[in-house]
Amino acid sequence: MDYIDVLNANRGGFSFENCRRNQLLESQGVKFPKVMKTGTTIVGVVCADCVVLAADTRATEGPIVADKEAEKLHYLASNIRCAGAGTSADLEHTTGMVASNLELLRLQTGTQPRVAAVVSMLTHMLFRYQGHIGTALVLGGVDIKGPQLFMIHPHGSSDRLPFACMGSGSLAAMAVFEHGFKDKMTEQEGVNLCADAIRAGIFNDLGSGGNVDVCVVRKDGSTALHLGFDKPNERKFRNPKPIVFPKGTTETLREHVKAIAKQVEVVDGDVLMG
Repeated sequence: MDYIDVLNANRGGFSFENCRRNQLLESQGVKFPKVMKTGTTIVGVVCADCVVLAADTRATEGPIVADKEAEKLHYLASNIRCAGAGTSADLEHTTGMVASNLELLRLQTGTQPRVAAVVSMLTHMLFRYQGHIGTALVLGGVDIKGPQLFMIHPHGSSDRLPFACMGSGSLAAMAVFEHGFKDKMTEQEGVNLCADAIRAGIFNDLGSGGNVDVCVVRKDGSTALHLGFDKPNERKFRNPKPIVFPKGTTETLREHVKAIAKQVEVVDGDVLMG
């Protein structure tokens, strides 16, 4: 271990001291696990007096739907929310840590957090880890500069846009925004447009699905969170009785029964089973 490796080992966060070892093993034919593709559709739009964020609710684990009602709209501050795509654990811990730091900042300064300060905090932290934290955010908030919307990428870059889409279903959602977006929309128009964009992602992307969640951050300081705003894939027909397969439906190729003898020992009137 050289001097740089010692510094990396003593520094908090991720350690990259095994990179050269992994390269050597890979050159010798060792197969490393591949990164699994994540799936999500998250969107946001700036309206005349508010910012609207929306997300689907499907969480995947490779080809498996792990959760049909995952909450992807995260609280950061009373005037700032974000929608997250990427690795669920990274999103939960990143947004939770930033929300805690923002509350400490608010108590220390006695002022409302600025949206630009939150963007700076997130981009600096993500850039430090060079994309190893799987966190992609559509961040929206309102401060003295009015409604603002940012896209924050896992490597630490950011964009300020009037509308934004991220995730595997972003192409379908972007088509909806490019067709229906206009300046200074009302809150209801923004909510409907975001819901349409999420529905487009749900129906055109296998990694997106479930319900449509919507969050509104208004200029007057109030917020509205609509979980289950729309349920486009709700199952309408359910069998009231469970399906019971008769014995013998599945053919048994071989059966083996092994008897286990139990030893009984009496110690001071107590029976011990061994």
